[in-house]
Amino acid sequence: MTPERLVAGLDIGSAKTTAIIAEVVGDLPKHPSIKVLGVGQARTTGMRRGVVSDIEETTRSIRKAMQDAERMAGAEVHDVYAGIAGEHVQAMTSKGIVAVSRDEIEKSDVDRANEVARAQAIPQDRELLHAIPQEYTVDKNTGIRDPIGMSGTRLETEMYLVTIGSSPAINLRKSVERAGYKVRELVLEPLASSLAVLTEDEKELGVALVEMGAGTTDLAVFYEGKIRHLGTVAFGGNNVTSDIVHGLGVTQADAERLKERYGCAYEPMVDPSEVIQLPSTVAQGDRQIPRELLAHIIHQRMDEIFDLVQRDISSAGFAGKLSAGVVLAGGAAAMQGVAELASEVFGTGVRVGIPSENIQGLIDSVEAPRFATVTGLALYGANRVALGGVSSAKRIAIGGSGVEKIAAKIKFWLQDFF
Repeated sequence: MTPERLVAGLDIGSAKTTAIIAEVVGDLPKHPSIKVLGVGQARTTGMRRGVVSDIEETTRSIRKAMQDAERMAGAEVHDVYAGIAGEHVQAMTSKGIVAVSRDEIEKSDVDRANEVARAQAIPQDRELLHAIPQEYTVDKNTGIRDPIGMSGTRLETEMYLVTIGSSPAINLRKSVERAGYKVRELVLEPLASSLAVLTEDEKELGVALVEMGAGTTDLAVFYEGKIRHLGTVAFGGNNVTSDIVHGLGVTQADAERLKERYGCAYEPMVDPSEVIQLPSTVAQGDRQIPRELLAHIIHQRMDEIFDLVQRDISSAGFAGKLSAGVVLAGGAAAMQGVAELASEVFGTGVRVGIPSENIQGLIDSVEAPRFATVTGLALYGANRVALGGVSSAKRIAIGGSGVEKIAAKIKFWLQDFF
């Protein structure tokens, strides 16, 4: 196990912080896969709706999750691929047009066109996270995936630019650094998850990846192999929990427990005669409720969340276009009845995404929808290593400027795997 081959993914969610350490294996550089060596988890209290609200608390949970993962892996890492998401994420399409210098299009022409498309003015309070080329147009021929070698006089690229708020990014980096690690790269969470749970066919046919977190629900639409739309709904699993608190008059902790143990998101699935015991309090004594009542509360809120996601898909122009349906990931997707409810709301096939693409090692420790993002982050890192990214061991020797040059190169590699 060489340190250059180790990658670490860090998913700092609103409820849990998860870390994964993996070794890059497989057929490099074309088809890297990861061997999971260690996984760590910690409760998060310093995040609200996907954004750091308390640096000390967030640092503490990062440290615990990372140390657990390192202990399990029997290895130390120095830098991490960290996920970022939330309402501050924005995306836009940008065009770049260049004249072709010779008879046929070369890589340098494509690079120039991409450079023009990327040179969008980005507001002071935002930073560019990903620039993903979607398709090229040569003269009048649209929808070209790879224009190199074609003949033409005018090359146009359409690029998908994802930007994030500077302050959420700064606070996230700060929390990771205080925990004793370096952020190798920030990666958009739904993009990371897509590497772990979506197949190439699904991305080609059209699929919506719905990432159900505690603080927010994130959406990514893939169509004809590329990402086409991003959205965020400001509700998640925490809203379900607080509905249970209000609806049943129980504490936050008890509501979480009830949700995990007896929760069902699709009311018709629950046996009407089933009864559950509520924690007794001095004032209320012993209480029993039909499990249907709990399911009703969860069903209502989940239905609303899915409805908002469906509206977002429609307004982006993808209603009826997603032949591969919907894939659910994130912690809240593990609940009984979630897929049934989702398929009723979306009117299409729905499956729960469990990390399975290009993974070996301790597979059983990541076999749940809540590990989609963190596993995807490690896969993203594996792609970087496979494409000759700098490893933490070598980086120290290079010092400043070399790293910047390599970072600039990396930006173009994104087109290979999104």
